[in-house]
Formats: sequence, C-alpha cells, structure tokens
Amino acid sequence: MPTRLLLLSDTHVPSRARALPGSVWRAIDAADVVVHAGDWTTTELLDAVEARAALLVGVAGNNDGPELHERLGEATWLRIEGLRVAVVHETGPKQGRERRADATFPGMDLLVFGHSHIPWDSVSPAGMRLLNPGSPTDRRRQPVGTYLTATVTGDRLHDVELVPVTR
Repeated sequence: MPTRLLLLSDTHVPSRARALPGSVWRAIDAADVVVHAGDWTTTELLDAVEARAALLVGVAGNNDGPELHERLGEATWLRIEGLRVAVVHETGPKQGRERRADATFPGMDLLVFGHSHIPWDSVSPAGMRLLNPGSPTDRRRQPVGTYLTATVTGDRLHDVELVPVTR
C-alpha cells in the first residue's frame, strides 16, 4: 500500500499564527507520515502534532529554541518504504542548491527543507528531488500559505501536490 506523506515547514506557532489552520490538522490526520522541516517555535506545537500524527519526522530550525534542537536535531535521515529521505531546515541560497544538496546528502532520493517560506520543487544533478513545502501560516511573498502532499510506493515518490491552505 502506498504511504501518504504530508510535508510541512515554518509553522511559527504562535509567533506568526495563533494555531495551525483546520485544513492542516485534517492533512495531519490523513497522512501516514508527517515530515516537518523546522521552525515550529514551541514545544507545545511539536507535542500537539506528535500526538495526532501516525508518524512524525521533524527537525529544528533557526527560530527554534534549545529544547526543540535537543529533541529533534538539525537534520535527519530515514527510509520511507524504499525511499531514502533527508530532512533539514536550511539549505542556503537558491543558487547552487541542488549541487550543495548532492554533496551534503549523497545517496538520498528526497531532501525536504524549509526556511524560505517559498515552495520549491527541483531535481539535483544526481537525481535527488528537493522539496520545500512553503509555510502554511506565514506566506511571506506568496499569495497563500502552502504545504505539500505526496505518496511513496516502494522507492518511488509520486503524486507530489502543492496545497494552498484554507481555514
């Protein structure tokens, strides 16, 4: 059976939003694996997502305090089915991102990252997919907040969809 992914980042609760929108909570409930690429800002949000997610994989970001960094770390690597996945908050400037990702995360199939609040979908020279889900709560220069959904079957990522946030 395929594994349903929800990719989140830069939720910034409660500093940029009082709470996650209901549509994000529904997506958390529907996912087999929730991947959060940092900037939670509070352990309360981590605890709440962890309580509702079937499986949560997360990292800390630059706006996360020592407790979140201690609990999550700044990078993680895992397999989802046969897909090799790395998660990190920040990848540096967009210029050269794919080549840096290949050098930093060799052998990975997917890199999930955040920080910019701007959705990103590209493929590195080595064939690694790079995905940034944007932010569901702090859209910055984007017309709406966003997150990503995807499906993993075996070692294949498919059905990647950028989802605009509704309340």
